[in-house]
Amino acid sequence: MNINATLFAQMIVFAVLIWITMKFIWPPLMKAMDERARRIGEGLAAADRSRSELEKAEEQVNALVRDARVKANEIIDQAHARANQIIDAAKNEAVAEAGRQKALAVAEIDVEANRAREALRKQISALAVAGASRLIQREIDPNAHKALLDELAAELG
Repeated sequence: MNINATLFAQMIVFAVLIWITMKFIWPPLMKAMDERARRIGEGLAAADRSRSELEKAEEQVNALVRDARVKANEIIDQAHARANQIIDAAKNEAVAEAGRQKALAVAEIDVEANRAREALRKQISALAVAGASRLIQREIDPNAHKALLDELAAELG
């Protein structure tokens, strides 16, 4: 066998193999690799978009939390103010009620003092009548001399 013919035949077979590979195997392989590269690029782009959307969502959540805290503090401040108003109103009402109770007590004391004075006047007039009757040694009729006794009680009061 001749080395030149074998070498030439091997070169022809190798060239046919390269041509078949370039014609039928290489294009689908390149197409598959390009498709895979495209999908990987889309996945990376989607990951970047998701990351940026996540950061935006976190910023929105933080803004909402800050707003909620501000509103909660405002509500708490309003509640404290309302509680202070209620306490002040209750204090004012208690002071007013104490004033009314004091006025009623003073009025009741005045009424009782007047009753005691009136009772004391009657007792004094009875004692005066008894003393006068003993002095003049005759009995004075309280019913007959009512006007005189009332005048005497008025002078004593």
